[in-house]
Amino acid sequence: MGGKERKTEAERTAFLEDESQSLFEEMGLDGLVRPDAFKLAYTGYKKLNKDNSPLLTLIDFSQPSTKKRMYVLDLVKKKILFVSYVSHGRNSGGNYATSFSNRDGSHQSSLGFYHTADTYNGGNGYSLRLDGLEKGINDKARQRAIVIHGADYCSEKVIRSTGRLGRSFGCPALPRELNKPIIDTIKGGSLLFIYADQPGYLASSEVLKDGAPAFHV
Repeated sequence: MGGKERKTEAERTAFLEDESQSLFEEMGLDGLVRPDAFKLAYTGYKKLNKDNSPLLTLIDFSQPSTKKRMYVLDLVKKKILFVSYVSHGRNSGGNYATSFSNRDGSHQSSLGFYHTADTYNGGNGYSLRLDGLEKGINDKARQRAIVIHGADYCSEKVIRSTGRLGRSFGCPALPRELNKPIIDTIKGGSLLFIYADQPGYLASSEVLKDGAPAFHV
């Protein structure tokens, strides 16, 4: 029985590898999105996308804030909908985000998988609530008021003047001009994944605990 179960899991992993790699190539993501980040995002998408949303949003905090590192993807139509700058938390790092927390008041970003929720108008204008799906990693997102919102400090002008984007209190903040169109596209239950080169996260994530398949480019 155990051998059969292991074989089934190996077959599932191999299928997922082929599927994710084919999609990566068909969407023309090579040179734009890191393949390892997409691989992990797709692994979570297959496990957590219970509402069958075609959308997957990937934020890659292994990239500097001076690079457009947020990707909104339609996996059914195989289209790249948005590529945008996005700010990280002020205590997560300077140009690179290297420290992450689920603790209220940390002013750090949190890694992992989220579902997008409802919108509201608050102190930062039009905003999108996020529900963290990983216990102990990002499940305090609501309590911490971690939302997607627009910010003046997330702009090329700020990059030119300071050498990096400004930083938030932990929210993934967007350029003002893209905030509403991105929010209106991904709101209401689509999946969002925040990635970084953090072995501790990869080891503790229940979503990714079975490991992701090898990915070849």
